Amino acid sequence: MKRVILITGGAGFIGSHVVRRFVRTYPEYTIVNADKLTYAGNLGNLADIGNEPNYLFRKTDIVDRQAVEALFGEFRFDGVIHLAAETHVDRSITSPDEFIYTNIIGTVNLLKAFRETTPVNDVKKLFYHVSTDEVYGSLEQGGFFTEQTSYDPRSPYSASKASSDHMVRAFGNTYGMPFVISNCSNNYGPNQFPEKLIPLTINNIETMKPIPVYGKGENIRDWLYVEDHAAAIDVIFHSGTPGETYNVGGDNEWKNIDLVLLLCRIMDEKLGRRAGSSRELITFVTDRAGHDLRYAIDSSKLQKELGWKPSVTFEQGLGLTVDWYLANRKWMDTIISGEYSKYYEEMYGNR
Repeated sequence: MKRVILITGGAGFIGSHVVRRFVRTYPEYTIVNADKLTYAGNLGNLADIGNEPNYLFRKTDIVDRQAVEALFGEFRFDGVIHLAAETHVDRSITSPDEFIYTNIIGTVNLLKAFRETTPVNDVKKLFYHVSTDEVYGSLEQGGFFTEQTSYDPRSPYSASKASSDHMVRAFGNTYGMPFVISNCSNNYGPNQFPEKLIPLTINNIETMKPIPVYGKGENIRDWLYVEDHAAAIDVIFHSGTPGETYNVGGDNEWKNIDLVLLLCRIMDEKLGRRAGSSRELITFVTDRAGHDLRYAIDSSKLQKELGWKPSVTFEQGLGLTVDWYLANRKWMDTIISGEYSKYYEEMYGNR
C-alpha cells in the first residue's frame, strides 16, 4: 500500500535510524523527514539513503506553526512518527525554555495540523508519539516502569515530555484522533551526539581526555540498542492498537560506573592499550541537580502483544557501537567542533 509518512527529527540520532529503516523496508512508502537541523541534527547521518527515490527532506522548525501548516499543506500524510525533541537533561536544567517550546508547543502544532487533515476516527491514519521512560520519575532498587506507572517527572526535560504525552492523549480522546505512544529507555548506538554518556566516554578515551562521571556513578539505567528501538517503532506503527501506550526497554540495567568501566576495558582492547589504562581517565564530578537514581522498563506488553524483542545483547551492541565510532573519526571530529566544544567546557570544564 502506498503511504506518505512524516518522520519528525529524522536527522537526529534515533530519528535517522528510523528513517533509514522505513526507507529501505518500505519502498512503496514516501518518507518525508522534517528536521530543524539543530546542533544534534545531521543530514550526514542519512548520507547513504539521501538519494533514494522514496525519501524527501524538508527543513522544518515544528515550533513555527506556519511552517508546520505548510508542510501538511504540501503532503497529505497517512501517518506521523514524531521524534523531534530536545532531549538532553543537562541542557534542560540550564535552558528549560527551549524544551518547553520544542517538546510541548512543537508537538501541539503537529497535533493540530494532523487533526485538521485527518477525518475523525480514521484508523488508516496514525499519530505516533515517541516519548521517554523519564516521564515516570525515579525508581528505587526494586520494580519496573509499566504502562500503568503514574507520571512523576523530575527534570524540565522529562516534564516537557510528560506534557507532550498528555497533549497527545488529550487530542486523541477529545477529537477522536488515532494515536499511539511509546516510552523508551536509554538508547545507544551509531550516530549518537557525544553529549550522551556512551559516545562521550568513547571519544574521551580515544582522545585521552578525562571521563566525567556524575556523583559516584551509582545511577542505574536500562540500555536499548538504537536499531532495536527502530524495529520496535516499526512494529508499533504498523501493528499497535490506537490509543495504547507501549514501553520499549532493553531489559538491561547497568550502573553508570560499571558501564564506563566496561567501555574502558573494551576500548583498551580495541586500541591495543595497556589493560586498565583508560580507567585512569575516570573523573568524578558534581552530581546533576535532581538526578534520578534508577530507570527500568517492563516491555512485556510489547513483547507479548506485538512479538518484539531485543536482537542483541548489551555486550554485542556496545561492541558494534565502539567499532562504529572508531571507524568514523571524521564524523566525530565534525560533531565535536564549534558549539559542542563550548558546551563541553560549560558543563565539565570547571569540575
